[in-house]
Amino acid sequence: MAAKELDVKGLHCPLPILRTRALLDKMATGEELIVYATDPASIIDFKHFCNTTDNALLAHETRGEVFVYHIRRGVSQA
Repeated sequence: MAAKELDVKGLHCPLPILRTRALLDKMATGEELIVYATDPASIIDFKHFCNTTDNALLAHETRGEVFVYHIRRGVSQA
């Protein structure tokens, strides 16, 4: 199954997390989401978000000025 992608470049806290959460809520458990962000604070935000939800931060990297996050959808939060 191919990962979904979300581009939140140019947005600042809290919008990248809010948009990520909204999309993850529509995804099935185990699906992967790749998020592209430019907000330097997103590094802390995404780590905290994944540590406080059932979603897993699989990896993150920096490509120039873009931060790339690989997140796996956790168990349903219904």
